[in-house]
Amino acid sequence: MPTMEPTHPPEQFNLSIKTPAGPVTTTVEISTGFVPVTQIVPLMRKLGEQAESLEQQRAVASGQKISCAKGCAACCRMLVPVSAPEAFALRDMVAALSENRRQVIRRALADTTARLEQAGLLSQLRHVAETDRAITDDAMEPINRAYYALKLPCPYLENEACSIYEDRPAACRELLVTSPADWCQDMVNKPIRALPVPLRVSTILGMLWSDLTGSPPRLIPLPLALDWADRHAAENRASWKARDLLDKALDTIWRFLSQQPAR
Repeated sequence: MPTMEPTHPPEQFNLSIKTPAGPVTTTVEISTGFVPVTQIVPLMRKLGEQAESLEQQRAVASGQKISCAKGCAACCRMLVPVSAPEAFALRDMVAALSENRRQVIRRALADTTARLEQAGLLSQLRHVAETDRAITDDAMEPINRAYYALKLPCPYLENEACSIYEDRPAACRELLVTSPADWCQDMVNKPIRALPVPLRVSTILGMLWSDLTGSPPRLIPLPLALDWADRHAAENRASWKARDLLDKALDTIWRFLSQQPAR
């Protein structure tokens, strides 16, 4: 189970989490007041990236080569799931942009929505975002395949590069492959070899949100995340004592890890 060792000053903590890829550690400063759930998102992404880096080091040490590189954006045509906290964080990030940048993103999202509706996928994706029942991987598989078949670029992709790279979803950070890069252009006929994900942060944040709100765990399709966050803005006005939120997040990580099969 993750451990939390208090240091000085009182609101600073050393975190240590044992993952399948190895231990990840970091120091975090915690507010003494109340904060929204979006405040935990950067920390969770940082922990996930550290765990993924350990996984990458293990792969390289065993003779494997990571194929992913800047400009290789085939994975940016896949359906990316985001948790509710990430959707709210994305909304906050876009709101802080200049008016011109916001307009560019809104136009790209509108174009994507129109193409999804034309393809008959929009209603299915909206159901995924709003359902009060957990959706199994098997149920999502045909939706994922249909989405990928469109070769629809992510609305945040510009010139084959992520325009929100520093704020990109956890799922985007977690996909690293060791199969040849050109296989990613045809993932149906050439299944990629992806590195294991020690901490699947979008899932963990989804579990955390479910615990905090009593709502069902859900993952929101990225093209709908901004609209979802706009329509659910009232839910993001809730706040929690920062220390309690961190404790709940660490407990959620432990529950996630305890449910994973041994390697």
